[in-house]
Amino acid sequence: MTLPRVRFAPSPTGYLHVGGARTALFNWLFARHTGGTHILRIEDTDRERSTPEHTGVILDGLTWLGITWDEGPYFQGEYAARHQADAERLLAEGKAYRCFCTREELDAQRGRVEASGVGFRYDRRCYRLSPSEVAERIRVGTPSTIRFLLQDEEIAWEDAVHNRISFQGRDLDDFVILRSDNSAIYNLAVVSDDIAMGITHVIRGDDHISNTPKQVALYRALGHEPPVFAHVPMILGADGKKLSKRHGATAVGDYQEQGIYPAAMRNFLALLGWSPGGDREIMPEDEMIGLFTLDGIQKKAAVFDTTKLEWMNGQYLSALPAEEMLEPVRRQLARMGVVVNPARDLRPLIDSVKARSRTILHVANQVAVRLEPARSTPDDKGKALIQKMGPAFEGNLALASAALASLKPAQWNADELLATLKVVAESNKLKLGDVMQPVRVALTGSTVSEPVNELLFVVGPDSSITTLKSTPQRWDGAANPK
Repeated sequence: MTLPRVRFAPSPTGYLHVGGARTALFNWLFARHTGGTHILRIEDTDRERSTPEHTGVILDGLTWLGITWDEGPYFQGEYAARHQADAERLLAEGKAYRCFCTREELDAQRGRVEASGVGFRYDRRCYRLSPSEVAERIRVGTPSTIRFLLQDEEIAWEDAVHNRISFQGRDLDDFVILRSDNSAIYNLAVVSDDIAMGITHVIRGDDHISNTPKQVALYRALGHEPPVFAHVPMILGADGKKLSKRHGATAVGDYQEQGIYPAAMRNFLALLGWSPGGDREIMPEDEMIGLFTLDGIQKKAAVFDTTKLEWMNGQYLSALPAEEMLEPVRRQLARMGVVVNPARDLRPLIDSVKARSRTILHVANQVAVRLEPARSTPDDKGKALIQKMGPAFEGNLALASAALASLKPAQWNADELLATLKVVAESNKLKLGDVMQPVRVALTGSTVSEPVNELLFVVGPDSSITTLKSTPQRWDGAANPK
């Protein structure tokens, strides 16, 4: 039995879109599940728009996601001679013909046909040229393309996702396969490369369904059976329209910059149009590979839910050892201008905030506030607490800071800090929350954090007491920074 050979074949004309990343992931999962081969092929035949920089962005995005390849990257542009040879072979076998129509002539034909309300199909005028007419035009140097001659027959295939799909040759155009400069058009290049590379399964977006009958016809004309096609569903935005820049970030690199963890992004993308069965959501890599099949790919479009992505990312961050977050957190802190003593162990700070974080950026922001509490500004709930408590906010802060300042360095631990704040509350006949919440808001700007005694411990005695004492001067009664 031949093991599957699949390929991810992006065009280096822009960034790696999340739709392309999902396609790459499905190919990779299928190859790993079946023990097959995953090939990376860069389709760089668009000479004007393809750039090495875009290729680098695509490779970096795949690497960040943890999507590896077994062969490649191959570059489609390197196979131009084979593409031309395949086109000329089809021409010699009478399965294609030369077309001498200029762009202006084709535009005029199209205009006349479309004006009558009928869809344009090339009228085959060059197919009707005699061999001597063709030879004469070639002799005098008239530029020509090569068109594939579609037969008046059904072109059908069993799609691994959509079941049987059928087109009629009479409804399709005799499409160009080779330009006048001898460069191949997409449909020929991709079929030629897939044959040469022994591709057995083509897993790609369902926006390619319209290309597939042309490619099936080319496979058969070149003497090969088509591979198995699996057309995966479109990705939509929350408004039900095709995902685009108007929905926000669509490039994989954008999510990397926003602090999404690669394993979380991979998990999220896998569930866009594929169901592993049951109610599984958080899945380690090995589990995804073990469960992935083409049968599990759904027909209906998938919705890219940013809120769910951030939730899933938070689940991964909560379970991630602080050690693995150190470098990305340090990088983000540097971007924020936070100076960190190299000897400072950030792991306790990361552990204290990661459970309430959705992204690495959130982790870094909260760590920054704990390193430099003066950075904190009250959020809406913090402002509401200050306004609700009125003068008591400042008074209770003063009571807490005085008590905390009396502690010796050896006493600055979570247990002693909690005991001290309890004494403040009891001795002043206050609720414990009325002592702790002002401390929390002063240090973080928020009414939500780790337990206040743990917060004080990770911030440290000097920064904690200085911040508590300075908060009334930093913020006015309306909870606005001065």
